[in-house]
Amino acid sequence: MSSKSYFEEPGDEGGKLSKKAKDSPFMVVGLAGFVAAGLIGAYKYKHRGTMSTSVFLMQLRVAAQGTVVGCLTLGLAYTMYNQYVVQKPKEDTKLSS
Repeated sequence: MSSKSYFEEPGDEGGKLSKKAKDSPFMVVGLAGFVAAGLIGAYKYKHRGTMSTSVFLMQLRVAAQGTVVGCLTLGLAYTMYNQYVVQKPKEDTKLSS
């Protein structure tokens, strides 16, 4: 087995997972939404009625992927807003002659 861990690294105070969560919080929300969609789907599987299993799982997959893609899109928009609207881009201080 490898000695590398996703949760902590020697000399790193918070660990890789917490650092990634600070860098992109919407990724964590997307993963939580994916897990929630899976749990809700597992619960609703019992009450699916006459729907075939393959159609139910296909709809569940689309819902889970939509949740993750939506959260990543919101994260990208949030990052772009912070980078280009809140913090003005640096302008060159050199004068052209």
